[in-house]
Amino acid sequence: MTEPSQTQTTPKVRSSYTVDERGILNNFAIEPKMYIDEEGQRFGWTDYAEIVNGRLAMIGFVALLVLELTTGKGLIGLFSLLY
Repeated sequence: MTEPSQTQTTPKVRSSYTVDERGILNNFAIEPKMYIDEEGQRFGWTDYAEIVNGRLAMIGFVALLVLELTTGKGLIGLFSLLY
């Protein structure tokens, strides 16, 4: 019988750790850097929502004025033509 070969390879152990800004060792997962969203929140009761709402209201008001000037009837008069 022959002896097992002495050239068996042993698995290499990798050390995966990080050191944060304060020099604290982190043996666990590498965490992503935190960031602050500069644009801010775009939904809900925000200044941006109020600006968009105001602009859409102005567009609607101008559209109603143009409709009344071109047809000679207001919005309610145009609805009466549908029925």
